[in-house]
Amino acid sequence: MSGLSLFVQQSINGLTLGAMYALLALGFTMVYGIMELINFAHFSVFMVGTFVALYTFEAFGIFGQSTILHGLPLIGVLLAAFIVTMVVCGGIGMSIERFFLRRLRAVKGPASMITTIGISYILSNSVLLFIGGQGFNFPNPIPPVRFHFGQAVMQVEQPLIWVVSAVLMLGLTYFVQATKLGKAMRATAQDPEAARMMGVDVDRVILTSFFLGSALAGAAAVIFGLYYEYTNFYIGFDAGLRAFTAAVLGGIGNVPGAMLGGLLIGIIETMTSQFISTNWAEVVIFSILVIVLVFRPAGLLGRVAPNKS
Repeated sequence: MSGLSLFVQQSINGLTLGAMYALLALGFTMVYGIMELINFAHFSVFMVGTFVALYTFEAFGIFGQSTILHGLPLIGVLLAAFIVTMVVCGGIGMSIERFFLRRLRAVKGPASMITTIGISYILSNSVLLFIGGQGFNFPNPIPPVRFHFGQAVMQVEQPLIWVVSAVLMLGLTYFVQATKLGKAMRATAQDPEAARMMGVDVDRVILTSFFLGSALAGAAAVIFGLYYEYTNFYIGFDAGLRAFTAAVLGGIGNVPGAMLGGLLIGIIETMTSQFISTNWAEVVIFSILVIVLVFRPAGLLGRVAPNKS
């Protein structure tokens, strides 16, 4: 394969990977933008989402690489998998905020962040105990159709992933910018006490941000499963760290920044793996994280804001 074909191939792969990272990074951004909290449980919510999607597909009689559908057409099965996974993950996110983090909201310091780390380990180890530590083949009902661009190949699920991710990200942008609850979220992010005095239900706003962020992690989980056709109890850690790097790169707390950061990290990862070495991909990605935190902590599209605490 020529150098140009390799570049085109890895650009396709990078955009697909970046779309998943962008959705996952938006979850970090939603919570951090309002609470200035890095929710490390987000890693494990994503991982749980892959298993929810796996069992949803199996509930329709789809196992392994089978493309035989029972009942619903393909679009119905995919839609059901996205809806069920996003709702379940959103519910987990709401439960984390309501039963664990709300009590710590008035506590200064890292207590809330440390709590999310503990919740992350509880979720991942619960999956390990009840489901097992082995890898699972992810059902993929999408027919193996491929499009050729010279020597580069694009699988049919890749443009599907782009479309789904774009719709979800544009929908979130519209929600935050144009709806009443979205405006309340922006007001709470700027000054929660002033928003409360103006009649904003801050508790509801924060709960909604956890639901939306975790639901997007669920969407990313379905995309991960369809793309890699594999899951295990540990995958949330690797994908979550890359998504966190994407959020920091774009500007954590900034919705367009999370989208941009996810796409950039996806492309950087695939290009590094192809043209340098797979072993260097993580070195490059996390070097970017360190460099951004040191020299531009606000990220590419973020801005330095006063600390609310």
